[in-house]
Amino acid sequence: MLNKKEQRLRRSRQTRQRIATQRMARLTVYRSNLHIYASVISEDGARVLASASTAEKDVRTQLGAAGQGAKVEAASLIGKRIAERARAAGVEKVAFDRSGFAYHGRVKALAEAAREAGLQF
Repeated sequence: MLNKKEQRLRRSRQTRQRIATQRMARLTVYRSNLHIYASVISEDGARVLASASTAEKDVRTQLGAAGQGAKVEAASLIGKRIAERARAAGVEKVAFDRSGFAYHGRVKALAEAAREAGLQF
């Protein structure tokens, strides 16, 4: 019997196998209880082209009080930041890798903000 974390990791492996056949950069998302992290990884998976998270110092000061990284508003801010950084790195189109997390709440907010900021997926 798989526990909750093992189920999520199993789903993420299936997604990564499918994305690998697409031969494009991927936008990965990881959410913890306190923070949300986003990275754009190259087609071959060898390097990180852009990253953003609520753990960054300037983001924390922008959000205000400690612990505000676990909010939908914070996730949408990270979505905008990752889209800007990816476009600056020359990436316009990505595959969205939600790492087995449900497309709901913070993950959905990050994805929609990235789309609005010009990232295509």
